[in-house]
Amino acid sequence: MLRYAIIFLVIAVVAALLGFGGIAGASAGIAKIIFYIFLILFAIGLISHLMRRT
Repeated sequence: MLRYAIIFLVIAVVAALLGFGGIAGASAGIAKIIFYIFLILFAIGLISHLMRRT
């Protein structure tokens, strides 16, 4: 999932450099949402792993 966030971030940067503001904004928004979902799932996985260990 982190891979998709990085891909959308790269798309946003390239689109911004080429002057496509709308596409860059949309791609950056999608990358941000995917990154937050990744962080939440990572935290849940880490907590469940720590709870299972003890």
